[in-house]
Amino acid sequence: MHGVNQQLEGLCLAIASINRLLVAKGLVTQEELDTALEKAEATARGEDWYTAVCLPIRILQVANDTGAERPWSVSKLAKLVADKEPHKRSTRDR
Repeated sequence: MHGVNQQLEGLCLAIASINRLLVAKGLVTQEELDTALEKAEATARGEDWYTAVCLPIRILQVANDTGAERPWSVSKLAKLVADKEPHKRSTRDR
């Protein structure tokens, strides 16, 4: 996966799983997670290496949109992110 190391892939999968658990337990909503990730991406836009910084954020956004019933690999999620560039939310209209 374009320069993303295995530790980062594992971290994204773990956080995506935790996000799904938080939603399943009713502790946060999908929309709240989306908002938090959008804020993180907005912060990352100030970085010189914007694309690299935003990749894990966007992977988590796509993982959040897929729902708990369909956990995907980081490679598949990264492909979905790449297919959406420039980043557009296709599963939810805002």
